[in-house]
Amino acid sequence: MKRRATVKLIGAALLGLALTAGNAMAQQKDKMDKVTVMLNWYLTGPNLAFYSGKERGYFEQEGLDLQIQEGRGSGPTVQAVAANNVTFGYADISTMIKVASKGAPVKAIGVAVQTSPIALIGLAEKNIKKPADVKGKTVAVTPGDAPSQMWPIFLKKNGLTESDFKVVSGDAKTKVNAVITGQAEVLIGFSTDQTNEIEAATKKPAHALLFADYGVNNVGLGIVAHRDLIASNPDLLKRFMRAATKAFEDAQKNPEGAVALALKVNPKAASQEALLTGLRATLPLLHTPESAKDRPFRVSAKAMNDTVNLMVESGGLDKGTGPATNFYTNDFLP
Repeated sequence: MKRRATVKLIGAALLGLALTAGNAMAQQKDKMDKVTVMLNWYLTGPNLAFYSGKERGYFEQEGLDLQIQEGRGSGPTVQAVAANNVTFGYADISTMIKVASKGAPVKAIGVAVQTSPIALIGLAEKNIKKPADVKGKTVAVTPGDAPSQMWPIFLKKNGLTESDFKVVSGDAKTKVNAVITGQAEVLIGFSTDQTNEIEAATKKPAHALLFADYGVNNVGLGIVAHRDLIASNPDLLKRFMRAATKAFEDAQKNPEGAVALALKVNPKAASQEALLTGLRATLPLLHTPESAKDRPFRVSAKAMNDTVNLMVESGGLDKGTGPATNFYTNDFLP
């Protein structure tokens, strides 16, 4: 009887300790700042570091209770930040600049993808290895998206005109299907995503002809915040960017580990192979020569100035739009 009583007492004590620990953890979480980041898209290689960084505990270490929302394009993500519906957005910075130039109260506080992933993408067997190879071919485009806005500049800089090729139009999925089914030889899209979509569907190697290699390099994805938050809570921004920087550095050092952690958080998102391919395609684009020795997110003035100038040239921004410093800051980076 004494033994049973002792066992019960021990069990009660352990239960009490567990409840106390659980309550302490709950209280600790209540004291953390709740922040939400809305991504540009669903879980893919270019944005998986947020998932792996959360699983590593980098955001929690900074006192942040991070919630990750998938997005459906950079435009809606930037608008969600502008409306204060989310704390941060991870979106195409050119898209953000265009929206901000029209009065939206948003600004970039870190630029992750600094070499543009915009590219002509098709099956390697089509042998489109330089801009001139597009002559006589069919190109799939999505009118109005970020790649299509840079397309006229790419043509101009490389001695091409719209009469040199045919065009089929559609959304992102339609473009990929056009290349897969042979309705188009190439599409204008993002090398970090659509290259491996084509490879996964066809089981054939795909090739991406980066615009950045042919005179058109506008920065890509970065962190967007509301100007009111920037003014009112700089400490929150610094903590978020410290955690995000660690997350991206970790993904650079250990891509396989980052993919595994992201799939642990969101196991039904995509295949391990597709995510790893997308991440490996992203990593070389995280810097320009000017920022090669810097930690992630620290963008150079040259890269931002070039982006604004390209947007003016493409008609995406009015001539006389203010300097690039109106649209970004590195002040909150570690």
